[in-house]
Amino acid sequence: MDKALQTMINNMLEKTGKSLEEWKKLLKTKAFEKHGQAVKFLKEEHGVTHGFANTIVSLSKENNDSSDDLVANQYQGKESLKSIYDQLLSVVRSFGNDVTITPKKTSVSIIRKRQFALIKPATKTRIDLGLKLKDKPITDRLGNSGPFGTMCTHRVQLTSKNEIDQELTSWLKEAYEQSV
Repeated sequence: MDKALQTMINNMLEKTGKSLEEWKKLLKTKAFEKHGQAVKFLKEEHGVTHGFANTIVSLSKENNDSSDDLVANQYQGKESLKSIYDQLLSVVRSFGNDVTITPKKTSVSIIRKRQFALIKPATKTRIDLGLKLKDKPITDRLGNSGPFGTMCTHRVQLTSKNEIDQELTSWLKEAYEQSV
């Protein structure tokens, strides 16, 4: 299990008032059709932050894959992109120990107090990195959010580890700093 995810689970009782197992029991009593409905319920009815709510719902699903399995499945047939993903995680982890990495079925959310980046293998040859950057102009490289919609404000398309340069790192750091 990812170290950041394990830390989040370890801190869940203190931060949310219930352990993961208690949250799982509560969600089993409900019948939500969609992931987002369960997240909304936890946020609105129990005051859980989005990061914890999303993690609780993801981990409470029956036959839930582990974080490692979710990431492995995303890169199945796209193995050449995994080193880009690993390098991006290395960069965001260097920002501080308050970064939470939350794998989902098709993407990985990078969260501080709220999501500031999203990593998604978009094609067999490209990763889309979504960023939340307030008041940042769009450029040729720092494009509009595209398929991420409102989850992110910008998108950078990556096909090589070499593209994880000073400029990209500064955008990630800026998004991280804005996510407090």
